[in-house]
Amino acid sequence: MNILSRRSFLSHATRMGLGAALASLTDVPLVLQRALAEGSIGRPGPNGRVRKLLFLFLRGANDGLNTVIPVGDPAYYSSRPHLAIPDDPLQPAARIGPAIFPESGNTAGIYAHPYTLSLGNGFAGLHPSLKFLSPVYNAGDLALIHRVGYPRQSRSHFDSQAYWETGAPSSSGAKDGLLYRAMLESGLANTSPLTGVTIGTSLPMILRGSKAAMMNIGDPTRYGLLSIPNTAAAKAKLSAALEPADRARFAEKRDRDLLELQYRNLSGTLDLFADLKFAEADNTFRDDVATDADTDWANANGGGYFLFPTTNDKNGGWKRASGNRADKYVVPTSSYDYFTRLKTASILLNNTDAIVSGVSIDGWDTHSNQVDDRNTAAGLGAHTGSHAGLLRRVGWTMYALQKYFTKYSSRCHWDDLVVVTLSEFGRTSIENSDGGTDHAEASVMMVAGGGVRGFQPDALGGVKRTGVWNCGGDGDHVVPWVTGPTGSMFRASGRYLQRNTDYRSVLGRIIRDHLGATQPQLDRIIPGYASPEDSLASKGVQSRDNTSVIGEPEVV
Repeated sequence: MNILSRRSFLSHATRMGLGAALASLTDVPLVLQRALAEGSIGRPGPNGRVRKLLFLFLRGANDGLNTVIPVGDPAYYSSRPHLAIPDDPLQPAARIGPAIFPESGNTAGIYAHPYTLSLGNGFAGLHPSLKFLSPVYNAGDLALIHRVGYPRQSRSHFDSQAYWETGAPSSSGAKDGLLYRAMLESGLANTSPLTGVTIGTSLPMILRGSKAAMMNIGDPTRYGLLSIPNTAAAKAKLSAALEPADRARFAEKRDRDLLELQYRNLSGTLDLFADLKFAEADNTFRDDVATDADTDWANANGGGYFLFPTTNDKNGGWKRASGNRADKYVVPTSSYDYFTRLKTASILLNNTDAIVSGVSIDGWDTHSNQVDDRNTAAGLGAHTGSHAGLLRRVGWTMYALQKYFTKYSSRCHWDDLVVVTLSEFGRTSIENSDGGTDHAEASVMMVAGGGVRGFQPDALGGVKRTGVWNCGGDGDHVVPWVTGPTGSMFRASGRYLQRNTDYRSVLGRIIRDHLGATQPQLDRIIPGYASPEDSLASKGVQSRDNTSVIGEPEVV
């Protein structure tokens, strides 16, 4: 007979990469005792559902100037002769109204449109590879926040990613993550087996800490004990072995309480993961319309495109009876691993008690060959290339998440979710000689969800509220975008895009007004939030480098 001991269980679990779910020692720490009577993070609202957060970390530093494009600034075009995306002559960025969404129909390639997509605020446009952001934006579910950074910006990937994840810029002393602290403040980290979970090769800093162990999953289809059949009889036999072992007492040793709690909650999540369907065969989530007006594909395949493109056959409108078409791929074929991870993160938020989930997209360090060589005859140019491929992942992600958490919602509806992008810094305003951009300062954050305060039309078809901040949008009346060769694009160190928003102000607004932290909790979650010198809550000047900022953008 095989006898399963506590030690062998943990040994198996460690070798299988089952990051322990949970948290805290047996004696509840003071911060948790305080949190139990404070705030509403992780607690059901009036609709009976919990508000949740999904973060996307764009690792390598996204070029914000070619993401949300300052079309109204002539300096953008003069400083980027090869990278700049031309304004659309038929639908220019100077127009007022909703964002442009150029549907391709049955015949054109999905990303054939070579021009910026006007955001309708009279100044800014989207990169055409972000076309699927347009319907999310027009629904009022997306805020685009430009010129985001932090004081005394580091241009080291390693340091700057750490500062974003700890919420403590320029401080090497912070060792725990910003969202980890939020999960501790929820008071649930010692009672729920799933509070914060990421999908990837390792747990990122943003969810790491010393008092609780958040979960990272590499492959959810392998979350189980080796050689245990997924049958009712096998589960009953497993429980009969695990439960008595958990009640056994051992001599007190360092971290014994934490190990016991990990053991208990690992065993408690086995049934949960066994009942969730992560396999490719279960990837049946579809758009509810003929995506991109591709009615031929929709009629032939019984509906819109698959929301999580993880194989060629599920990647946009590629598969066609008349001959497969690569120009109908909705995302690059190299992104299937990412969309598998995104699907897992979505399923967990939608079907478990998890409050926070996250995934990363690597490859944003675009020092060279950021765009394809110009080839007018082939329809190629600045709107295609490596950066365009990365943006296609992001644009489709937001569109797919809006559809999934609306059409397939279970324990998390789109109205309960905020999706936010993070990236350690922006890229140089002036392109370099290798056809790319180097490390710089401010960039773009995207915030999406059913409760986001985004675009709102007026009764006459104009704009009552724009979804763009700091690029001709709502935030510009606080710290306006200054055009020209000495304007906003060059006011950081005389050569970089200058921030007017601190990333901590964006995350602080989300953590307090969406997740439900109290202001005292937020002051503990994000160091310096209450400090007047940092001006995170309201308009002011950040004293460390004497830069004016807008405080919290009202995005939720």
